[in-house]
Amino acid sequence: MARSTLVSPRTYHGAFEHREGLVKGFSTKYGCKILVWYELHETMIDAITREKQIKARSRAKKLALIEALNPVWNDLYESLA
Repeated sequence: MARSTLVSPRTYHGAFEHREGLVKGFSTKYGCKILVWYELHETMIDAITREKQIKARSRAKKLALIEALNPVWNDLYESLA
């Protein structure tokens, strides 16, 4: 299963665009449609810094991060609204 990170000032709309394949890139190429994890940050700088930290992690650490919040991998998209 492919995983993608998203930094957007409009979390719900950004997730919608990725979900519907409106944004070209990783999520469109690999069919990422389900939101299984997210974090909210006060500033874009904080969000981008965190995204870089996550991208540098091993696959196992990324999986552990997801499963700590969402152990059964439910789609969290509706929880953003």
